[in-house]
Amino acid sequence: MSGSPHGSDDMARHPDAFEMRKRYARVLSAHDVALVNGPVFVVGLFFAVSPWVVRFAVHHGDLAVHDLIIGSAICLLSLGFTVAPERMTGMSGALTLTGVWMAVSPWVVAGPHPQRGAAVDGVVLGALAFGLGLVCTVMVRRANRIL
Repeated sequence: MSGSPHGSDDMARHPDAFEMRKRYARVLSAHDVALVNGPVFVVGLFFAVSPWVVRFAVHHGDLAVHDLIIGSAICLLSLGFTVAPERMTGMSGALTLTGVWMAVSPWVVAGPHPQRGAAVDGVVLGALAFGLGLVCTVMVRRANRIL
């Protein structure tokens, strides 16, 4: 394709190439949310396996399935933040809302009297997810203000 009118060096001759490169570099450098991806993944992973680790899966089977699904969704969300941060920044608020849901879900899914382990697990991991979601949201807003 060497004779193609749309060669790879066409962008190099574009009049706004320098400005476009600067803006692209700012976009990528502004995504400090990547520092939070590891802890978000760990919270999601532990929430997914916690019914069997904390041993409440036998008594609250519905909550165990729920925690597995929500924990897997959080892991997928953190992978999305890692793979395509420029496209996933709008989803950082979803992590905050998911953290709230995780904290109240033992009482909603398992009923008014969940086991102590299930309640503590939901509240602690929900608070962590909520906090990490707030950090992500603040970082995204700060990065968008820079741009």
